[in-house]
Amino acid sequence: MPTAQGRIEMPDSDPTHDNPRNTANLPVVVTSGEVMRPTAEGWLLRAIRSLFGWKAGSVRDDLQVVLDATTPDDTGFSTVERTMLRNILGLHERRIADVMVHRADIVAVKRDIPLGELMDRFESAGHSRLVVYNETLDDPVGIVHIRDLLAFMTARARVSGVTKTKRKKPLPAGLDLRTVDLALPLEEARIIRKLLYVPPSMRAIDLLAQMQATRIHLALVVDEYGGSDGLVSLEDIVEQIVGEIDDEHDSDEPPSIVRLPDNAFIADARASLDDVRTVIGEDFVTGEAGEEVETLGGYLVSFVGRLPVRGEVISGPGHYEIEVLDADPRRVKRLRISTRKERPAPRTQRESRRREAAPDGSQPTASDTPTPPPSDGTGPQ
Repeated sequence: MPTAQGRIEMPDSDPTHDNPRNTANLPVVVTSGEVMRPTAEGWLLRAIRSLFGWKAGSVRDDLQVVLDATTPDDTGFSTVERTMLRNILGLHERRIADVMVHRADIVAVKRDIPLGELMDRFESAGHSRLVVYNETLDDPVGIVHIRDLLAFMTARARVSGVTKTKRKKPLPAGLDLRTVDLALPLEEARIIRKLLYVPPSMRAIDLLAQMQATRIHLALVVDEYGGSDGLVSLEDIVEQIVGEIDDEHDSDEPPSIVRLPDNAFIADARASLDDVRTVIGEDFVTGEAGEEVETLGGYLVSFVGRLPVRGEVISGPGHYEIEVLDADPRRVKRLRISTRKERPAPRTQRESRRREAAPDGSQPTASDTPTPPPSDGTGPQ
């Protein structure tokens, strides 16, 4: 609402969820005795228990065994339901470090960015929320939502009733966008919201409950020294259960791997190692360096032991070599994979001197020159 000084106050800029007793959004707690376990167990469950010698009481173990040992027709669960149940059971042990978007892929803005540039950043990033920081990402101040930005600009552009009556031609929807100062810094618009801070070791299911309770759907992952490691959203956690959720703004093209006419490959460093093997072949064996990583770029960093630079050629894996086509100080972006070319063995220094002395082979070597007869000093007779 507009104040006496003309400043626009966002009624929901300050979170209304600071009261720890506000638990309306928490999952409902079922007290003991409200849900009774059925007395008559299915024959399949009894058979599995008797076979493996498990005792009654572990519903999680029972459900996991049923999903592993049966088919969809036996349990009544569809394939999609079985997949979701497996994902829910696995979410119990899933950590934030397994879910988060890594620091190199975070799109963030400074708190003094002009509103015009902020609009352009929203358009290019394709996100509805962006992290806001002071000088570096290790000094975050909150998040900005595109809905808050749109509401602020609409309130600034709305003209008063007196102005409407004075104009001969009415403004569309009563808005005059020329009154919006696009050079205004973000911090002066007062639309920065709070941000959650979580450790990478936190369980994903615990963060899901915290996001429900606080109504903050974005969390910054910080390490033990307070530095920013990554970012996780509510959508990232939900996708661990239901799979990838792509909206109309998400690209339907995975990181590409393209075969060239010379049988080399141009690959996005974000491509998964499984996709790389599918395109190149099973002889692209990454070995131990590829066990702890999922992407081609991650393998390259693990294999070399450092971040490769642009133009560098790495020998391996196997008979392949990888050339870094594009990279920045934080990550590799584009790579060229080709079969390693056999280079001739280096020449010895003696062979090089001989070839330089007789490049066309016309000059005889020392062994081909006839030895003159010994002279007695009297000269020719």
